[in-house]
Amino acid sequence: MKKALIIHLNEGEERFTARVLGRDLEILHIGACGDPERVRALLREHDGKVDAIGLDGYPQELNLAGYRMPHEIGRAFPQEAPNTPVVDGSGVRHALESWSLILAERAQPGLFSKKHVLMTPGLNHHSLVRGMRRYTDDIRYADPVIYFALPDFPIFTSPNLAGRIAIPTLEQLKDAPFRRIIPQPGEAGTPRAAKPFQWADVLAGDIGAIRRYAPKNLKRKIVVVEWADEEALQDLKDRGVSIVVNLIPSLDEADALPFRSAALVEAILVALRGDPSQPLTENTYLDMVAELEWHPDIHFLQPEEAEINRFAFVIHPLSVEFIHKHKWFRWTRYLPDPLVEAVAAYIPPLYISRITGGQSPATGQKIEGHLIALGATPREMMRHSEHFTYRKLNRAARMAERLGARIMGLGAFTSVVGDAGITVAHEADIAITSGNSLTVAATLEAAKQAVVKMGAQDLSKGKAMIVGATGSIGSVASRLLAQAIYDVVLVAPNPAKLIDLKRRILAETPQARVAIATRTDELIGECDLIVTTTSAFGQRVIDITRCKPGAVICDVARPPDISEEEAALRPDVLVIESGEVLIPGEIDFGYDIGLPPKTAYACLAETALLAMEGRFEDYTVGRNISVEKVKEIYRLFKKHQFQIAGLRSFGRYVTDDYVAEKRALADALRKDPRDFARLQAEAAAQLAKLPPAAKGVKRQDEERAWAWAAAGFALLSAVLWFRRRK
Repeated sequence: MKKALIIHLNEGEERFTARVLGRDLEILHIGACGDPERVRALLREHDGKVDAIGLDGYPQELNLAGYRMPHEIGRAFPQEAPNTPVVDGSGVRHALESWSLILAERAQPGLFSKKHVLMTPGLNHHSLVRGMRRYTDDIRYADPVIYFALPDFPIFTSPNLAGRIAIPTLEQLKDAPFRRIIPQPGEAGTPRAAKPFQWADVLAGDIGAIRRYAPKNLKRKIVVVEWADEEALQDLKDRGVSIVVNLIPSLDEADALPFRSAALVEAILVALRGDPSQPLTENTYLDMVAELEWHPDIHFLQPEEAEINRFAFVIHPLSVEFIHKHKWFRWTRYLPDPLVEAVAAYIPPLYISRITGGQSPATGQKIEGHLIALGATPREMMRHSEHFTYRKLNRAARMAERLGARIMGLGAFTSVVGDAGITVAHEADIAITSGNSLTVAATLEAAKQAVVKMGAQDLSKGKAMIVGATGSIGSVASRLLAQAIYDVVLVAPNPAKLIDLKRRILAETPQARVAIATRTDELIGECDLIVTTTSAFGQRVIDITRCKPGAVICDVARPPDISEEEAALRPDVLVIESGEVLIPGEIDFGYDIGLPPKTAYACLAETALLAMEGRFEDYTVGRNISVEKVKEIYRLFKKHQFQIAGLRSFGRYVTDDYVAEKRALADALRKDPRDFARLQAEAAAQLAKLPPAAKGVKRQDEERAWAWAAAGFALLSAVLWFRRRK
């Protein structure tokens, strides 16, 4: 039977029999307490009596950020055992750490993606740093804090400056005691700075250093080490650590070894070499490692965390008033609105809140979300190039990945800009959805409820108009409405797209009657339902005074196309917001998103629904939303018991009494055409006094807004110039 000796940093002597690659191996595990003389004595005692000796915690060479230096004492140890190979784990550590990280990421996609990684320490873990760089660029070194108790300062931890600290650190450690180089658990004599550990999402390195020098509160952290035993796992669990990844595999087929290390693995491979004359190099080990069936151990220390699927959702202010309301920016109300709006567009994505409490009644799957905000209003997004918003969304996607989200939804105008999510989905590693599939489904369901409430007996005998029909939401809504109502009017500014859409609808639904127009004026008076979903600004989307008595307007656009002042001119017409959704569970958004408690916009609800179903894929992206996707998302909607929220009109719930008043007035106007004509004339006169607007933006405000913005930027430039001169 082959034999291997492992000399470790602590005390005790144990003997085990392991079975590796189908062969039995006797392992003697002896502690030397970091004493070089005891190590030398053990080496001399067992030289020629075992097939390999592994020095666990006694490195022969120090490697930090790619800089190498021999350890004055460790490099001489092999000379004490001329007849037996002596290894310290460095020969296999690169392969094991790199491959284990890949396997861990495959097992838990997004585990390390875009995370803040603190090497604790980086010493002799250069391969771990290189492996982490596949998933993130935010890697720092805690070595100055650990080894020298230095205060937190960027120069010590910045990866770009790691080379400057590597040589001085190695010089100080080249003859240091081994228990200082490889710290063991216990209380630190000198407290270490907590800030680097608080910055990190992932602590990677040595379990002893982490347990000794990291703060007591490590809530939601991920720890990546060679191996953590049961005592270490309990300690980390008590500190709030979410996940521990043990990189070193259990090679023992009988699982009899209560410890693991790179030195152990290398010693086993050396002992089991088929040809003892083979060189002790990584190439020799790789062929043997490839024969092993193994994977890293991933321990979920907080079980409730492991059961949660995570998503993120991007919001942005629909108008400058939303900026004023935020607690961080209330002071902006004292500045000119155009200036605030223009400058806010340049603010980097901000973390807003954590969404908790969502759970499927059908499957029990829990979800958790994160709200991330951009600073640009819809008007500012339209003013800038699409790449301006893409860059912001890419940064938001990286934030979402760092938070553990595996899918990100694009809210409001972020799903409209450019190619409606295709570029963002292509550039981001995280799955992307615009949420527009469920927006369509929820809108049509809300519109159906509203039309029924207003007295429609047979929806198939009505007539519907879709304004913005060639857009991403409008086109699929048009196709589905044509299948349900059969008589539709498509309105959009581009005649060619209208013709193409009409031909497509007639091919899908031959019995449908389809009219197309570039303006609403001539046909709006014939329609029972008007769905408006445009990206128009500073113009009147529809003339509500021309609507027939008792018509229903479903305003899908965010911000809305129809103002409350316009709607008030026709008290018989019901204007509702697009379908909003109740997410199952005790949902808490942690932030006022402008809706009643537990109520979400459909685009947010789609992102949550996909997370609940475990569908982490680019779902609704681009302007060509498929009917099949809309129908599928509605089936998932029903499966997980999402619900359409109560109908609302300008932020207020639509009550039965409210609808009854409108129905009564509409009935009276239908019976008295002269009274209806008089109401229309009066309403038209009042409408003429209201400036054309959409999305809350008035046409004449544009030049004044740009003037304020230009003045603000000029003032800011002047202040910066004077400060530089001073």
